[in-house]
Amino acid sequence: MADNTNNKSNTDTIDSSQSPQVQHLIDTLQGEHIQKKGGQSAIIFRMVMPDHLCPFGLKSIDALKHAGYDIIDRHITTQDENTLVKDTLGVKTTPQTFIDGKRIGGNDDLQVFLGNHEPETDDTTYAPIIAIFAVTALMTLALCWAFAVSVLSIQALMWFVALSMCVLAIKKLEDLEGFTTGFLGYDLLARRVVRYAYVYPFLEAFAGIAMLADQPWLNPIAGLVAFIIGLIGGVSVIKAVYIDKRELKCACVGGDSNVPLGAISLTENVMMFGMGGYMLIRALL
Repeated sequence: MADNTNNKSNTDTIDSSQSPQVQHLIDTLQGEHIQKKGGQSAIIFRMVMPDHLCPFGLKSIDALKHAGYDIIDRHITTQDENTLVKDTLGVKTTPQTFIDGKRIGGNDDLQVFLGNHEPETDDTTYAPIIAIFAVTALMTLALCWAFAVSVLSIQALMWFVALSMCVLAIKKLEDLEGFTTGFLGYDLLARRVVRYAYVYPFLEAFAGIAMLADQPWLNPIAGLVAFIIGLIGGVSVIKAVYIDKRELKCACVGGDSNVPLGAISLTENVMMFGMGGYMLIRALL
């Protein structure tokens, strides 16, 4: 059956397994009845206001459509209606989806129910730092292609390290206060000189940009900066994780990071230390 986009339909009723409160909301709110032939029935209450179209509601609708559900889509168009829905259902947020008389919950819960996402059992993730390194690696490949440089060359490695440092510095500078709070949790120098935590992202950005510039007079300075902050950072991570056995969040990708402090986090410092040392040796020869 084709999608119906009328505000209401005489068929917008629910079976006896649904509560009278849910049926009352269906009768009260405007919306659509998106019908799929032979599909299971789903009911969703989502915000569709003139100044706010809830993105989570859009994701929920899209997921239900792709799963083949017959959807009673009810729109919350005012703050009064939003309060009514939350009070009636006893929830704090919308959207809210019901399937077969059971409240599934918000978009995250719905995606798990439909098998699109795995349940979250741990809030720690390496995804941000993996994404950064993957993108900077692709950027490095693009530069190698553009300038006919071997991907196995020292130049390619320098570009990769420099680009990674610049992106990581940007992530830190997005929320400098948040970064410093996390950084002070484990960095040995920052714990003694708090202002170093505020300077660190600028030093990292400077070293990365200077590496990209690759100027003879600037390379020793960039190498020294990268070598020092990489050495201090690496020692700090090793002490916190492998000696003190502390479970901390890494500030390497910013203050709101859920990246655990550990081996992958150590990569940032190893790259800076190694490339900084190389640049110093090259400058002296």
